[in-house]
Amino acid sequence: MRSFAFLLPLLVTFCMVAPRSDAATFDILNKCTYTVWAAANAPSYQGGGKRLDPGQSWNINVPPGTVQARIWGRTNCNFDGNGQGSCKTGNCDGGLKCKGYGSPPNTLAEFALNRPNNLDFVDISNVDGFNIPMEFSPVKAGTCKDLRCTADIVRQCPAELKAPGGCNNPCTVYKTNKYCCTNGQGSCGPTPLSKFFKERCPDAYSYPQDDPTSLFTCPAGTNYKVIFCP
Repeated sequence: MRSFAFLLPLLVTFCMVAPRSDAATFDILNKCTYTVWAAANAPSYQGGGKRLDPGQSWNINVPPGTVQARIWGRTNCNFDGNGQGSCKTGNCDGGLKCKGYGSPPNTLAEFALNRPNNLDFVDISNVDGFNIPMEFSPVKAGTCKDLRCTADIVRQCPAELKAPGGCNNPCTVYKTNKYCCTNGQGSCGPTPLSKFFKERCPDAYSYPQDDPTSLFTCPAGTNYKVIFCP
C-alpha cells in the first residue's frame, strides 16, 4: 500500500461522513505446515509479534483510525529468551515483537481503518515481494471481497528476483523509478517483472501504483481474518 502516501490526503479532503469509532478485530491463523512468526505494525499502532506453530492463531484489536498498517508473516526465525534474534524473511528490528516494518521479501496484508464515508481500505501487497501465501478477508462472509494470494511464487520466482525463502519485488532489487515509482503519482506503470506477480495474484498489488485493481473497501467496523497458507 505504498500508494496510500498520496491517497490519504485526497481521502481526507473528500470526507463527507465522520468515521465510526469501532475498533477492528483481526484473527491471524497459521495454516502452513511450518511455524510462522506473525507480525503487525503501523506508525500509530504497535501490534508486536507472536510465534504461531501450525494451527495456532493470534487475535489482535486495532484501534479505529489506524492507517498505513501491515500484518505479515516471518519465516525461519531464531529468538532468544529475551525475544531478540532474526528471521530469514520478514525480519523486523531483530525482535519477536516488531516495532517497525519487516524486511523484504514479505507478503503483506495492509489496511487503513475508519476512513472517509465509514470505509476501511484493505489490500494484499507484493510490493515488498512474497514469502508466504495469504488470505485477507472479512470474518463475516459477504461483507466485502475476500483477498487471496496463494500462487507458488517462491518456486516460480524469476532468477533475478530470487531471495532466500522468498521472491523479491523488482523495486527491492533495482531501486529505480521504473519499478519503485519514486517520482510520485503516475510516474511508472506495470513491467514484465511486476506482471509476474499480477498474473499469479490478480487482486494483489504488484507495483506501488497498482491501485485500480488492488485497493478495496469494507464497511468500517468490519472484523477480519488473515490466514497464512489458506
